[in-house]
Amino acid sequence: MTGSSHKIPRPRKRPRGFQGHVSEIDLRLLRVFHTVAEQGGFSAAEITLGKSKSSISLDISALETRLGLTICLRGRSGFALTDEGREVLEATRKLFVSLENFRQQINQTSGMLSGTFNLYVPDNIQTHGETPLVKAIHTFTQSHPGVFMNLHSASTKEVEVAVMTGQATAGIALYAQGQAPLGCRPLVAEASFLFCGSRHPLFHMPEEDITLDVLTSHSMVSVADAATSDRWEEIRPLFTYRAKADKVDARALLILSGSYMGFLPEVFAAPLVAQGLLRRIVFNDLRLITCCHFLARTSPETSLMVETFRTLLEASY
Repeated sequence: MTGSSHKIPRPRKRPRGFQGHVSEIDLRLLRVFHTVAEQGGFSAAEITLGKSKSSISLDISALETRLGLTICLRGRSGFALTDEGREVLEATRKLFVSLENFRQQINQTSGMLSGTFNLYVPDNIQTHGETPLVKAIHTFTQSHPGVFMNLHSASTKEVEVAVMTGQATAGIALYAQGQAPLGCRPLVAEASFLFCGSRHPLFHMPEEDITLDVLTSHSMVSVADAATSDRWEEIRPLFTYRAKADKVDARALLILSGSYMGFLPEVFAAPLVAQGLLRRIVFNDLRLITCCHFLARTSPETSLMVETFRTLLEASY
């Protein structure tokens, strides 16, 4: 033993990690962290959380203390997750999914419905008036107040992907007759008819004078592939398409301008016809048929919710 004054350095204390049970406070702090990470910073998360930046910062610091980790960097250089923070975020997402699955499974056992119903519908679906979808949503939400209805508007392809990946609890997609993929539940075939606005040259023309040559000499709003009929497939290439609108409202706006003809669902167009703003062009009872299908990727956690809504939707048609 020498008289040296040098001390042997103590080993650095390793982070202690997460200790004990996950409490309600832990879940609250994790939800704050999840929101901040998803929003990309404290400022962006203020409105979503209804908290000030200083309050959010205190919550993040408390979570870091609880975990024994530094999960994000904040300061003049901006917000960023650390490597540990990204791991915590991934674990948090999995935790929230597990909690939702637990709730759904208990609901399945008890026959009660609660949780989030993510319903994806086509962005050009008819939404005005007392439609079957409106009636089904009303009955479903009134009967099951514990369910949070989250409605998304998307293209048919996006609806398919959302159902396939589990983002959607269920979806409604529009397909041409006979072209729906396997596994879809057909709901109903809906008809759309040809209309022109009151400013259009054909608005006051006698029906017997409207021939195919007359029709094809005027500009048309483009038609989605999901809408078709035998007669339409014959004459479709003869028209000149000079405008496009994916949603029903936007399509009606173009038609009302008087510059274009276009197809609209009869229930949507009826009030505008009654006001003298639209006219249906009959032309050999020309109509397009679109088929609505119900899509769902069933699981033990969501099957009761899905089947309950599907039954109500089918009963509404």
